[in-house]
Amino acid sequence: MTNFKPKRFALVPAAGIGSRMGGERPKQYLTLLGRPLIQHSLSVLCATPLIDKVFVVLSVADREWGRYDWSTLGPKLTPLFCGGASRADSVLGGLRAISNQTEQSDWVLVHDAARPCLAPWHVEKLVREVANEEVGGLLAVPVADTLKLADVQQHVIRTVPRDSLWQAQTPQMFRYVMLRRALEAAREVTDEASAIEAAGLHPRLVQGDATNLKVTYPLDLHLAEWILRNREE
Repeated sequence: MTNFKPKRFALVPAAGIGSRMGGERPKQYLTLLGRPLIQHSLSVLCATPLIDKVFVVLSVADREWGRYDWSTLGPKLTPLFCGGASRADSVLGGLRAISNQTEQSDWVLVHDAARPCLAPWHVEKLVREVANEEVGGLLAVPVADTLKLADVQQHVIRTVPRDSLWQAQTPQMFRYVMLRRALEAAREVTDEASAIEAAGLHPRLVQGDATNLKVTYPLDLHLAEWILRNREE
């Protein structure tokens, strides 16, 4: 009797326009250390032997992807031009597009296109700590700042206790069938873990670190550059 070994696929939704960056191009294509921002995390995902294949979900109308040479990332990388209006739509579209390449129990690691500082040890820690979890899990960091709840006039209503609060990051790692069913049932979510939670399940939190930041505003691009330069040195 042959033991079945689940595969691990990375899925990177990159169909957004990044309006808060205020640029002419989608932020995943902004230049970071001489390369498109998205290429930094894709190179990590493609290089790790823990990932069998890497899929990038792009907008049907994407005109930027073809302007760059992605061949240096190797044969693992495959673009999927099936992105939707929201992150959840793009991830679900990607899952549907790869259905003929996956088994229901295979793992899918969804990673933000706008997190260029992903490091090999982030992926390794997530895979190691979630491998034996029934539900799956995600990288996250405990909230360190004091949190304030505000009214519509931006006045403080009260301080929110930060004990047991975590800031979600990516990758977020779940079984293919579980994630697809969860997203088909809960489309108005901002991350994959929220869809899993809406199904009544409880993902595992795996502690990451602050260097795995998400580029949302122009200053974040400079912070990402500093992190990557210092990491290389």
